Amino acid sequence: MERGVHGVSSALTYENHFSGREHQKVTDLVDRGEQADSSKLLLKLVMERGARARRVMWESFVKMRNAVPKLDKLLKEIQEHGTVPYDRVKVAQDLTGVPSLLKDVQQKHKETLRAQTETLSVNTILMKEKVKYFQLLDRYAELTIISTVRDRTLVEHELLARGRDHEELRETCLRRELEKIRTDQLFHSSFTRSKSGSGSSSAVAGVPGIGKTTMVQKIVHDWATGKIFHHFQFVFSFKFRDLNTINCRVTLSELILDQYPYFKNVLGEVWKNPEGLLFIFDGLDEFKGRIDFADSRRDTEPQHQCPDPEWCCEVSDIVYSLIQHKLLPGCSVLVTTRPTALHLLDKAEISVRAEILGFVGEERKEYFTRYFEDQSVATAVFKHVKENEILYTMSYNPSYCWILGLTLGPFFTQTHRDPQRVPKTITQLYCYFIYNILKNHGREIESLREVLLRLGHMAFTGVAEKKIVFTDGDLIKYNLQPSQFLSGFLMELLEREDSARSVVYTFPHLTIQEFVAALAQFVTVDPGNIVKFLSEVHSTTDGRFEVFLRFVAGLPRAVWILEEFLGPFPNETICRVIDWVKEEVQRQIRNAGSEFDKSRLLNTMHFLFESQNPVLAQETLGSAETLSFSGLGLTPIDCAVLSHVIRLCDTIKLLNLSFCRIQCEGLQRLGPALHKCQDLRLGDNDLGDSGVKLVSPALRNPDCKIQALGLNSVGLTDSGAEDLVSALSTNPSLTVLDLSCNSLTDRCVPALRHLILNHPSLKRIMLGTIKFSPTGEKELRSLQEPRPGLSVDV
Repeated sequence: MERGVHGVSSALTYENHFSGREHQKVTDLVDRGEQADSSKLLLKLVMERGARARRVMWESFVKMRNAVPKLDKLLKEIQEHGTVPYDRVKVAQDLTGVPSLLKDVQQKHKETLRAQTETLSVNTILMKEKVKYFQLLDRYAELTIISTVRDRTLVEHELLARGRDHEELRETCLRRELEKIRTDQLFHSSFTRSKSGSGSSSAVAGVPGIGKTTMVQKIVHDWATGKIFHHFQFVFSFKFRDLNTINCRVTLSELILDQYPYFKNVLGEVWKNPEGLLFIFDGLDEFKGRIDFADSRRDTEPQHQCPDPEWCCEVSDIVYSLIQHKLLPGCSVLVTTRPTALHLLDKAEISVRAEILGFVGEERKEYFTRYFEDQSVATAVFKHVKENEILYTMSYNPSYCWILGLTLGPFFTQTHRDPQRVPKTITQLYCYFIYNILKNHGREIESLREVLLRLGHMAFTGVAEKKIVFTDGDLIKYNLQPSQFLSGFLMELLEREDSARSVVYTFPHLTIQEFVAALAQFVTVDPGNIVKFLSEVHSTTDGRFEVFLRFVAGLPRAVWILEEFLGPFPNETICRVIDWVKEEVQRQIRNAGSEFDKSRLLNTMHFLFESQNPVLAQETLGSAETLSFSGLGLTPIDCAVLSHVIRLCDTIKLLNLSFCRIQCEGLQRLGPALHKCQDLRLGDNDLGDSGVKLVSPALRNPDCKIQALGLNSVGLTDSGAEDLVSALSTNPSLTVLDLSCNSLTDRCVPALRHLILNHPSLKRIMLGTIKFSPTGEKELRSLQEPRPGLSVDV
């Protein structure tokens, strides 16, 4: 609702239900970003005004429903269930009482599941034990789940794509356009479980490492301890990777008894009430069997049918029949999967499709609070992460948080506190990540350097071929043997093939694979050929080497971290890589015309950031007259990188960031560098008053070099214009100001008059396409007379 507060309040004011002062109070809260408080004030005022005001509010909601998906969903459910849906909000917690025959086995089942789920295993790498065990409730941090699955094409690198998606969706979720749900709502609509009360199938998608399996463990634990899903008498949870080991026909009853033999004499009674059953299947993307929900023959061919729990069939047929309600109709099913396998469920009878966004806001802090026993270390690590936009963007994903916790923790312990050496870039972070693996497991293997480089060559082939899963054949090809040392880099998985089961390997995350690949090429490519090699790699246009090259650019200033184990790195290579980065940045600055070229230029800015080389940045950007990213969407992480590199330069003549979809968070990251730009164009971004206010410190900076400032079409209001004029009162450099196409009125004319008459260097102010009254326009034009040479465009 927060998104529509301004419009609803305007409608109520127009109908004389609100006074102008009350409308101003509501909208001021919106402009300050206090959306929740603005909604509460609006509702309070509406309830005080009575039925007619409530009618206007609901009519406004109906008008805006198409622009706000969550609101549209709520209105549809109100229409479906009647005008008083709240009587049905509470889901029946006791569909049928548990028969006395099943009470003992239910108690036994809950005790078993509680014991199985109460501990959480965590890989350590830094310690001699590979895995440590913690109490689930001590370590589990809540994730944000939204009640829809977003459409997307996975064309970008996962770290970049997910970071961008997440930033955008985090903002969307905060505006309440998408519905955030709890795990205990996975089988509920907004108001009721379902009209019939029968079971439903739900799917939860999430990228690798986002916490799908841990979420399932928490769901099972919460049911076993009586916290959620009271309407389910029994919960049965399976992992697809375990189901892969079954290579013969089997019955559902046998699957249950194999895990829970104490159901032996009572399953017949359990099956009598399918509405009280929840089946969970975790990791559809790992299943080697084939489940085709679009194949209508499954419903007609006897060999694929599974009519009852005693029917012997393939595991895939059992899963299909449960999801499609052919087997035990009325039961509920939860399936988890990576987005890449979600298409398998397109034709399935799934009533709720949800997605795990990961950590949002304070949930990130909660992860680190639970990760470290020493809360002073937790606070210090999270503070460092939050202050570093690059690392902070990574931390929406628990698997990235795990890397951050492992790597950053040692820097903030009382015995080894060394804040000056804490990694600030992703290259530095991964250097220390690898350092810790080598330190803790390097003694277990001879020729450590050679083994790591062979692993890196395999990793590079994977990056080049877009391959993230490796077989025993790949290990043999690169003369690698499974070992405790290698397990620090590679995780074992079960192969998803119809052939005989075998083990395959993957890096814990694609970025780790890319870093090891970059490290190997940095060390082994002949220094005389390194420039040619990097140019060939950079010529690839599909982005597969984008992060690989960022690591290469960052290694010259970071490889010293690994010299203790890998020996000195070739100085000639270091110098040639720096020269290549310098030439590439200068080339992209000259050629940044198309959107593709601008994207390449932005990526070279990331090269400069990873390099942490002030001299290199000054040499490459010092002569840059123009940096234009107009029309290219910039995330806060991109803005942080731009801010870093611009701050290393004396002056940027033109920084064009119009149409870059920058909002307050991005502008806040850019803030410290803006005063160095002579011509700053921020137009056509949704900044609002609060965003424009973030430009004020740059305008007040004694060293401000801004001569032309473009703030056209940024959502500026009278209040924001008054603040801007105040910031310009001490600015000596501005000559051109563009405020056209903003929501200004005659109210700000006095402030503009003061600016025009008193700013010593102002030569031109653009105020076109603004709804001034004829009197206001006349007054503004008249101000040109006492200021010869100054142009006022109204």
